[in-house]
Amino acid sequence: MTGQSRLGRVEFVAMMAMLVATVAFSIDAMLPALPQIGAELTPEALNRAQLVVTSFILGLGIGTLFTGPLSDSYGRKRVILIGSGVYIFGAALAWAAPTLELMIAARIVQGLGAAAARIVALAIVRDLYSGREMARLMSFVMMVFTLVPAISPPAGNVVIGIAGWRMIFACFAVFALISGLWLALRLDEPLAPQARRPFRRAALVLAMKEVVSHRTVRLAIAVQMLCMATLFCSISMIQQVFEIYFNRAAQFPQWFFLMALIAGSFSLLNARVVMRLGMRRMVSGALALQIGLSGLMVLSFAVGLPPAIEFPLYIAWQTSVFANAALTLGNINALAMEPLGHIAGMGASVIAAIATVGSILLTVPVGLMFDGTPLPLFLAVLAAVTVARVLMGKLKRAEEFTA
Repeated sequence: MTGQSRLGRVEFVAMMAMLVATVAFSIDAMLPALPQIGAELTPEALNRAQLVVTSFILGLGIGTLFTGPLSDSYGRKRVILIGSGVYIFGAALAWAAPTLELMIAARIVQGLGAAAARIVALAIVRDLYSGREMARLMSFVMMVFTLVPAISPPAGNVVIGIAGWRMIFACFAVFALISGLWLALRLDEPLAPQARRPFRRAALVLAMKEVVSHRTVRLAIAVQMLCMATLFCSISMIQQVFEIYFNRAAQFPQWFFLMALIAGSFSLLNARVVMRLGMRRMVSGALALQIGLSGLMVLSFAVGLPPAIEFPLYIAWQTSVFANAALTLGNINALAMEPLGHIAGMGASVIAAIATVGSILLTVPVGLMFDGTPLPLFLAVLAAVTVARVLMGKLKRAEEFTA
């Protein structure tokens, strides 16, 4: 038997959200720990502490290339459960790491394991749903998913206060153990044996060629990469902006919670509106709005503002960046996956691998350019969303050409 026969839709959404949220929890819970990690492991170059975040995402991007094809061959559940084991092993290595270099290596391993939960969960959704219904369901998944980044920094801050920053990695292991057991006990395997593809190099190469042969898919991947870059650039710099520029490090977990919670409501908005407007119009509109907001921030901070105004404007803008992710990532992923239902695992892997690794290649240099002000971040986000909006125009023409 395959599918979600034992699950109601609410439980299914919650399970998929928890699996996908493994990534957000693994990133956002680390943010309050970055100053202590920097002071302990890289005191001579504190800015390098943010590599603890980006190295995890790099491992995630690499892992996504393999987890989807493996799940196409061996089943969704088995690959997720093996990935959970790799993730827990990486968390244990990071907990014990005495140097930043070993910490980075451990975080890459952790990211490799997290890729299974993230990518195979998307393939499961695609196994059972398609089109705008898939986008609607993904909006609900993203809505639940946004609660995790909302509570992760405050939770990480509490753990740090009680047991030190290394204990956060034990929390990661417990999280993966719970989600893995839930999946193992409650979800029937959604991919029937007769629908599986042999894990052979030739078959994988052919499937990959099919993915990248679609012009619509290629454009959607590029847009997703740029949208992810805006999110990762913001996350990699946000703690430093609070601590160094605004001198509000102690307030960071509370403000992050508020911003993520507000942004999460936009996933609910997307779920309500996407069925009527469609995925392409939702993404295009969100990007156009972000171009205007980011351009305003660049001009405002370039000319100088009273300190009392700068912080509220930054909070509003950062919230808009998180909200933009809620309005774009699920929709653009659904657009990219739509032609690939017969190779959902490989499709999810190739799309996510290219988008994630590409976004990190953009994020790392931007993060290391932090000069004590948020202006480099504003400029980077403005450039990314502008290019993404141009590509959405090309995506529309590609859809019309193939219609």
